[in-house]
Amino acid sequence: MKRSAPLARRKPLKSSGSKRKAIAPIGKRPSPQTSLTRGVMKRSTKKPTMTLGSKYLAACRGEACYLGVLGVCVGRTTVVPCHSNQARHGKGMGIKAKHKFTVPGCRACHAWIDQGPATREAKFRQWDVAYANWEPVRAAKMGLTEGAA
Repeated sequence: MKRSAPLARRKPLKSSGSKRKAIAPIGKRPSPQTSLTRGVMKRSTKKPTMTLGSKYLAACRGEACYLGVLGVCVGRTTVVPCHSNQARHGKGMGIKAKHKFTVPGCRACHAWIDQGPATREAKFRQWDVAYANWEPVRAAKMGLTEGAA
């Protein structure tokens, strides 16, 4: 729809006058220190270095497959450290579990744990059994006590 006349103001623009801002009520006024100071920054937790986690990964080298999924396992040929997929071990979206929670497993069992057709509960149960068997062997191999591992 076309207008016949241009738009016109009903009231004139307010003049800027003084540069003072409106004063907030007495109970609501922020103190000058809170608006000028930065918030306290939290110190981030120290992330483990590669050398700290690599000793757990190195312990898996040369071992047999501890996962041993029936009908899937190919044995000792391609053993890799298999990280836990459980949130209680530090696993999250796009985040691997801590290196402490690894078990030596062949590539086929590793694929079954990560992408296999079994239920999560079955995979968690299989991994937990393997970890229970692997933990004392790893502790002896690394020279750790079982309570510190």
